Amino acid sequence: MIKKLLFAALPLTMATMAFTIGSPLPIGSSMPNADVKMELVSGKQQSLKELATKKGLLVMFSCNTCPYVIKNQQRTLEINKYAQKNGYGVVVINSNEALRSDDDSFEAMKKYAASQKYNFAYAVDKESSLADAFGANRTPECFLFDKDLKLAYHGAIDDNPSDATAIKRHHLKEAIDELNTGKEITVKESKSVGCSIKRNK
Repeated sequence: MIKKLLFAALPLTMATMAFTIGSPLPIGSSMPNADVKMELVSGKQQSLKELATKKGLLVMFSCNTCPYVIKNQQRTLEINKYAQKNGYGVVVINSNEALRSDDDSFEAMKKYAASQKYNFAYAVDKESSLADAFGANRTPECFLFDKDLKLAYHGAIDDNPSDATAIKRHHLKEAIDELNTGKEITVKESKSVGCSIKRNK
């Protein structure tokens, strides 16, 4: 009888675990793995906490290869510049661990960052551990943290990743503006559209 109950409970437990692992970080959560050192394309070893400023930190999960990342590259550069201009730290994280021997290798990341003239941190996420901690699943996917390193916004850069000419709302920019002025963030979460993060099986 006990064995039957254990086997009956197993699928439910596994389903719960699968949901929990894939669930994104809830709004208001503290920054996970804030003190874990990451390798940057600059050659430095820094943590999220070290990259944050007094205002906070914008964390963006991205890569070199996703068509959505490439299509939205100008928007990425613009919003990261805007975040920096408003006093926030910026880090772009590559969690595509399954592609480290290919176009998302560390050497390829260095070349990509140079070609795009990145003036912000670009970090490799070993074994997708940060992506797992954040519950990040797409590229690009954004997490904006406030001065207390609490999650204030999570989601897409704007409401139309497919067509820049049809954008109606710049979610991340609005969140930065509202956070900067002490206002309640109107849209705290939006749906990230892009390629799935390529984790090792």
